[in-house]
Amino acid sequence: MELAAHAPLLSAAVTILALVLYLYMGFIVGAARTKYGIAAPAITGHPDFERTYRVQVNTLENLVVFLPALWLATTFFTRWGWLPALLGLVWVIGRALYMQGYVAAAQKRSTGFLISFVAQIVLLLLAIAGIVMAWTAT
Repeated sequence: MELAAHAPLLSAAVTILALVLYLYMGFIVGAARTKYGIAAPAITGHPDFERTYRVQVNTLENLVVFLPALWLATTFFTRWGWLPALLGLVWVIGRALYMQGYVAAAQKRSTGFLISFVAQIVLLLLAIAGIVMAWTAT
């Protein structure tokens, strides 16, 4: 069976990876709370905690765009059915690099952010293109 026929399964696997990464981010925020003595509901205190917290929050903010874009592109952009999942994987890798860089130092977050942002924008454009192609084909 052709790879494109597995597009929903590939995107489902990428969705699981993204959610596992997000859950891991929550875990490291909890660990940072303990390490730096930042009791909930406080979100400020030690700069290392604040950067760790921002990684999780910024990723949550991006998940709101990423997940619908991934699934709309998977559903409607069928020309290269594997492409949305590949871009989703790039997004996950970018977010992991963003986390690694930002936790280390704020100045090191840019590369991961840029990788995930570009992947997210391309997914959104594929979703729009797929919807327009489906609309005009009817």
